[in-house]
Amino acid sequence: MSSSMELLRADQPTAAGTVADDLARVILAEMPPGSSLPSEAVLATRYAVSRLTIREAVKMLEGRGLLTIARGRKAVVREPDGTAFADFLTSIIRFDPKGLFDLVEIRLSLEVQSATLAAKRATRAGIVAIESELQGMRDCINQSDCPMTHEQELNFHTHDVGFHEAIALASGNRVLGYLFEAMAKPLRQGFFISRRGHEQRGHTINDTILAHQKILDCIKAGDGRKAADAMRLHLKDTERDIRAALSQLGLPQANDT
Repeated sequence: MSSSMELLRADQPTAAGTVADDLARVILAEMPPGSSLPSEAVLATRYAVSRLTIREAVKMLEGRGLLTIARGRKAVVREPDGTAFADFLTSIIRFDPKGLFDLVEIRLSLEVQSATLAAKRATRAGIVAIESELQGMRDCINQSDCPMTHEQELNFHTHDVGFHEAIALASGNRVLGYLFEAMAKPLRQGFFISRRGHEQRGHTINDTILAHQKILDCIKAGDGRKAADAMRLHLKDTERDIRAALSQLGLPQANDT
């Protein structure tokens, strides 16, 4: 850890904030989930600050989602999650329709890559996970011509998100898996909007299933280029669906790309 002279610089807002920043660096670089922080007394000596300052710093890190604090026990390093990132994306979508296009742009970068890598790296278990989510989507569709209920549509979109997350996990890239876990909630909200545009453009829920099946087929075939092309085509179609939905609502849209 850095010395107290290096840490407690005058340009830092508070001693607790300085300690929290350095502890965050140490946690992310050196401490796996489940590890316990040293005691307040040890940390206070190490950073040459009071135990109260250490307590404040640890609370800051709890707020950042890095630590779990239990009464009477040492703080424990948490398994990282994407809660803060998910909240950020959700707020963008809720308050600015253009945020939907920002999300699609990010998805184009991430998901084309995840599909490419999944085609090269997916294990049998990874393929089964993707297939399971696609089957879950199919199971939500009514066999009659009756429209889906709200609950059925919610389940459909949940499996749709699961399909894309399973591909990210099958890519073998932990960062991609983390990002898609964080994007689950905003993606579901975006899917409700894009489906409205999908219907307005004369497409059906079965067209959505078919697009996902094509992606899966390319991944199973181990063809990274075709998997990337199928994913790109699907996401570009999603962008057009969003434009159609927002146009009907009279809401502003991003510039065409």
